[in-house]
Amino acid sequence: MQKTASIHPRTRLGPVELTAANLDRLVPFYQDLLGLRQQLREAGRAELGAGGETLLRLIERPQARRVRGTTGLYHLAVLVPSRRELARVIARLIERGYPTYPTDHLMTETTYLDDLEGNGIEVYTDTPEDGTFSFAGGRFEARDAQGNLRSGRDPLDLDELFRHLSPSQDLNAPLPLETKIGHVHLHVADLAEAVHFYHNGLGFDTMGLAPAFQAAFLSAGGYHHHVGVNTWLGEGAPPPPAGSLGLSHFTVVVPDQAEVDRLRESLRSRGAAPAAHDGGFVTHDPSGNGVVVIAG
Repeated sequence: MQKTASIHPRTRLGPVELTAANLDRLVPFYQDLLGLRQQLREAGRAELGAGGETLLRLIERPQARRVRGTTGLYHLAVLVPSRRELARVIARLIERGYPTYPTDHLMTETTYLDDLEGNGIEVYTDTPEDGTFSFAGGRFEARDAQGNLRSGRDPLDLDELFRHLSPSQDLNAPLPLETKIGHVHLHVADLAEAVHFYHNGLGFDTMGLAPAFQAAFLSAGGYHHHVGVNTWLGEGAPPPPAGSLGLSHFTVVVPDQAEVDRLRESLRSRGAAPAAHDGGFVTHDPSGNGVVVIAG
């Protein structure tokens, strides 16, 4: 199968939609610990963001349950615009005693945590001046700004990070307007099939393919990644049963309707059956992960 033309370089990610069991419990977590703002609340539905467009949509299904060992969301990644904002989030989590795992990826500084229903979250800021990571010979490789090999997964230097906060800094301030969904990382059943779908079907460029690492990273416009996929739960992992907690879909935002239509036809020509959704379309990758494509 030939790859479609690369997806438009101004493509970005939009809202991530999760099936949730208890909005009264989950919404305060995203507000008070993560710093998002509730932007809509109605029966069975909540939308959160940073003052602009929706970043996270929660759909309540009280009987939904977490099913382990399936494909779905590994983490959604919230991109903040500076080290100061990352420091504020991490300091707030530590102050509240909430488990979090600050990590230095060189090209990014980040922290990882799970929400109260087991959904993985990454909060990060881009720091390309500190180094790079790549996939030389199909293996993950990280180098700092001086060219030295590094693990790319060192603990983050919190003493240095917290210097970006002043003593009077309000740790409870919400995330700034510039906050967005930077990427999503997905559990899949088959790495080659997933890359085939996102690269050949939707046109994301493959930024790193590392079979030994059981992961691949794809993006638009040269970004380090908008979509990550892995088989860390094992080859052939099944999709979650209908109605399970977790990912309903993530959103790919392209610049115009012509690009939506082109990608829809690309998928149709490859045997997919995208359905109309929010002025664009919804489809599923071979592992059952939902993808919505809309025009920005």
